[in-house]
Amino acid sequence: MKICLVTETFPPEVNGVAMTLFSLVRGLKERGHEIQVVRPRQKAGESTDSGLSIEQFSVVGVPIPGYSGLRIGLPCRSTLIRLWKKSRPDVIYIATEGPLGHSALRAARHMGLPMVSGFHTNFQQYMMHYNLGLLKDPAELYLKDFHNRTLATFVPTEDTRSQLFEMGFRNLKLMGRGVDTHLFDPVHRDESLRAEWGAEADDPVVIYVGRVASEKNMPLFFRSLKSLREIEPRLKAVVVGDGPERRALQEAHPEVVFAGMQKGEALARHYASADVFLFPSTTETFGNVVTEALASGLVIVAFDYAAPRQYIRSEINGFLAPMRDEESFVAKARLAVAISRYPTMKREARETAMKISWDVVMEGFERDLLEVLGRVPKEK
Repeated sequence: MKICLVTETFPPEVNGVAMTLFSLVRGLKERGHEIQVVRPRQKAGESTDSGLSIEQFSVVGVPIPGYSGLRIGLPCRSTLIRLWKKSRPDVIYIATEGPLGHSALRAARHMGLPMVSGFHTNFQQYMMHYNLGLLKDPAELYLKDFHNRTLATFVPTEDTRSQLFEMGFRNLKLMGRGVDTHLFDPVHRDESLRAEWGAEADDPVVIYVGRVASEKNMPLFFRSLKSLREIEPRLKAVVVGDGPERRALQEAHPEVVFAGMQKGEALARHYASADVFLFPSTTETFGNVVTEALASGLVIVAFDYAAPRQYIRSEINGFLAPMRDEESFVAKARLAVAISRYPTMKREARETAMKISWDVVMEGFERDLLEVLGRVPKEK
């Protein structure tokens, strides 16, 4: 098939949605499909090289307020109609719901092109973290209307599917997430990197990987660190990632190493060189960093939803706290630091990740996509 992916974000940008879509495109390409990506144009001089030999078409974009480095596509219905008349896809996958995604929806309907969508981000929950609570209900209505106008919406977990179904979303399909266990591997543990962090061989290191932003619940991460240092004064902490709150948090917590954004092998070394992964976010649709931490053999502490619920067996390969129970999260973190010196839980984490294959995910996605397209009336 010729599949067109419409998205606001794609590598070389670094975020969970971009990396998921990269794996999706790579997997489809390896299975013999022709891929076209429509995305916002980057700033002058910025690369759009994703590392994949695919057709990319750029549209006009503007920066997203509060999300430095990300751009949102402007309305471009007529442009997309001209593009798809020249090179007609068999199906369109709309990954984001902004003006670009809405333009793709309208253009595809105008041309009678089959389209599916992906639910990658809980934007309706983000409203509460940016003082936009009054927009939460309108955002939910918009998202429901948007996705219900496609043939199917692919979601990452069963609990996301259940939540969206209760909100009135229909035609929901499950598309899980895989993890690169060759890249993310405990063998990348680097004692010289740990030394840069000020950690000696037996010092426990706690790490957070992700966007440093309000919706990630960073205050709970630092609250946990304060409690952990009461039982383990030698503990070191590392924050990997960037975002609007990084500067203020770095100034407020000079004792924490802020490593900035890391990619590829450097990111893998940061994971593997830590011992405990604290993930305080409550707004994920999945949480790719959780499976990356599992593959890296870390002891994980997270809330019981999304990827943690799907893959963590509490007190066997990590720790789960009841959703939004911050007291329990801190208590689990204390247990995690105590147990991180022992190899059993780390080994269980790695073994769990070894069963999470992108090949299996792609096989299921391709099967579901063909099933959805099989319901489309054929042109006479």
